[in-house]
Amino acid sequence: MIKYAKKSLGQNFLIDSNIIRKIINLTTIFDKNILEIGPGQGALTDEILKYKPRSLTLIEKDNSLSNELKFKYSHNKKIIIYNKDVLKFNFEEKLKKDTIIFGNLPYNIASQILVNIIKFRKWPPKYSCLIFMFQKEMAERIVGKYGSSKYGRLSILTKYRLRVLNKFKISPNCFFPKPKIDSTVLFLKPNNKMNNKIKNIENLEKITHIFFSKKRKMINKSFSKLFKNSQALSQKLGINLSLRPNQLNENDFYRIVEYYEKYKNS
Repeated sequence: MIKYAKKSLGQNFLIDSNIIRKIINLTTIFDKNILEIGPGQGALTDEILKYKPRSLTLIEKDNSLSNELKFKYSHNKKIIIYNKDVLKFNFEEKLKKDTIIFGNLPYNIASQILVNIIKFRKWPPKYSCLIFMFQKEMAERIVGKYGSSKYGRLSILTKYRLRVLNKFKISPNCFFPKPKIDSTVLFLKPNNKMNNKIKNIENLEKITHIFFSKKRKMINKSFSKLFKNSQALSQKLGINLSLRPNQLNENDFYRIVEYYEKYKNS
């Protein structure tokens, strides 16, 4: 029985058992290492345990809920519970090999969580897939295709390292308290065969930020911020400086970043 939900932590607890099973059925859990972000009172956790994972790690920021979970699962030696802020959690250090990560992500920090997980220093990462729930509008921005109104920084960053294998919408009626918007579950897998040779993904984050912070302006000023000889370089890269950021496709951005890493003082 759900006693409360903290608005400050963006808590909306999933209570629909059919949706919980649909989420679980996106992957195989038996004998796999699982990590769950924001388990709440353990509705999804209970379902995961039915499929006998090898190990289960839970990250819950709410002190009261964390204590409840520790009491509820005290008999289960497979479970490790961290009472931590997920944005400060060191995933690369704590993850076991081929971990499946589930998360009914708090809407207010969902994009930050995703970006942190995309930006792992070692790639391929230790996780085998991500099954995350987002606010519908956020999910649209994550999967936004070039040429669509949702295309932007988040979709460029995501597409560089992840592939979307499945997605489905969830009604507000499946939660308590009931949110005002629809949600979307995304099933994502690491892209281990990247053609581009970006050395540091933080450069991709930096450059897309520079361009999209002036998304209605032509890219010439943003480009000249990055490179001294911007006119000559734009011709070499085949980039039209009179375009706006959303008129460059993902590969244009990846090529700009590659060149930036090689010749940033050019």
